[in-house]
Amino acid sequence: MRVDAPKSWLRVIGEELDQPYFHELAAFVDAERQRFAVYPPEADVFSALKLTPYAQARVVLLGQDPYHEPGQAHGLCFSVLPGVALPPSLRNIFRELRDDLGCPIPNNGYLISWATQGVLLLNTVLTVRAHAPNSHRGKGWERFTDAIIRSVNEKNHRVVFVLWGAAAQRKVELITSARHVIVRAAHPSPLSARNGFFGSKPFSAINTALAAVGEPEITWQIPDR
Repeated sequence: MRVDAPKSWLRVIGEELDQPYFHELAAFVDAERQRFAVYPPEADVFSALKLTPYAQARVVLLGQDPYHEPGQAHGLCFSVLPGVALPPSLRNIFRELRDDLGCPIPNNGYLISWATQGVLLLNTVLTVRAHAPNSHRGKGWERFTDAIIRSVNEKNHRVVFVLWGAAAQRKVELITSARHVIVRAAHPSPLSARNGFFGSKPFSAINTALAAVGEPEITWQIPDR
């Protein structure tokens, strides 16, 4: 597995790549790619880190594992490429964004504009076998992404951590600095969105937390393409 994470991240988590667990993880992913389709494509596995350098990370939005159908996953949690139908969770995210901030629902689910403003769109597992959700869970990715979360926790300015659903909220123990803000809600999936995601107003809460320390707010509107 080719690790093309940028230098800004390797300076803070690079030692993880030398750990035995990561070598085992890389071998596992390589073996999976030889036998199955694996998403996202190898060049996109570390897209979240490439698009949001360590110094620029101001918000961390945690997903779980990548979308597992063809053409969807490209390395940013919840995001899909232009031209790909919106997955149900992303439709619900856009619905809440509309209700929270009045942003019209866009014609695409390409969240790159969030990433380039400092929103780290991080899945806790970075690869998945086609048509098999959670198939790469428990293979080492969680330890690697926990290291990413810990490194962001060590930043000396406020970061807003957005934890949607029980799996993301279990990461709260990694967030120890009092300077940071945690925004929690139910997961936006159709199974849980009506039980605590809709009406949670996370986007305005994030911007309020950033503005309180003089940080620019995130422009959440996704442009049509």
